[in-house]
Amino acid sequence: MTRRGKVELAELEARIGYRFLNPDLATLALTHLSAQAGGGRSYQRLEFLGDRVLGVVVADQLYRSFPHASEGELSMRLAKLVRRETCADIAAEWDVGPHVVLGLGEARGGGRKKAAILSDVCESVIGAVFVDGGYDAARALILRAWGARLTAGDEPARDAKTALQEWAQARALAAPRYQEAARSGPAHAPLFVMRVDLPGYAPETGEASSKRAAEQAAAQAFLDRWSGA
Repeated sequence: MTRRGKVELAELEARIGYRFLNPDLATLALTHLSAQAGGGRSYQRLEFLGDRVLGVVVADQLYRSFPHASEGELSMRLAKLVRRETCADIAAEWDVGPHVVLGLGEARGGGRKKAAILSDVCESVIGAVFVDGGYDAARALILRAWGARLTAGDEPARDAKTALQEWAQARALAAPRYQEAARSGPAHAPLFVMRVDLPGYAPETGEASSKRAAEQAAAQAFLDRWSGA
C-alpha cells in the first residue's frame, strides 16, 4: 500500500471507528468487481459475510431493546434496518465513496454514488472488520454506525404486509401475493428473496434470513415505491 493509500485508509478508519490489523482486508472490502479484470478478487465474499453479521447483530439488539415486541414487529424493524437503502445511508455517512476501487467504466458512470454499490461496501466493510477483529469488533462498529436507528420510536413499527393489504383494499385491488423468488446460502444460514405481486404494478422483492422477514421487506419496498404515487 502506498503512503497516500495508508493516509486515506487512516482517514476512513477514523470515520468508522476501527483500525485494521490487516490493511489488505480493508483494501479488498473497497474493491468492486469491475476493477478486477481477469477474475481478480473483489469485495463480494466479504459482502456476503458482512450481510449475515449485520443481520445477527441487529436482530440481537432489537431483541434486547424491545422485550415486549412480537416476532412480526421485530421482523419489520429488522427488514427496515438492514435493507439496501439503510446500508447505503451508513456508507454515505462513512464517506466511503472516494475510497471505492472501481473499473474505469463504473467510475465514469458514477459508481461511487450508486446506492447499490454503497450498500454492498457497507456490508463488505462489516465483513472485513469481522474477519480482522472478530464478532465483538464488528458488533461495536454496527452499534456505532446504526446508533439511534436501532431504538428509534417507542411505538410499534408498522407492519408493512398489513399496510400493503390495506393499501390494496382501498384501491379495490386483489390481495398481495407473495412467492419465493430465490434462495441462497447454506441450510443453517439461508437467504430468502420473496416477491410481492399486485395487479397493475411492477413486482417488488425483499431479502432476509427468513421468509416472513423477506415478505415484510418486499411489502415495504412496494410501499416505498408506490404508496406516494
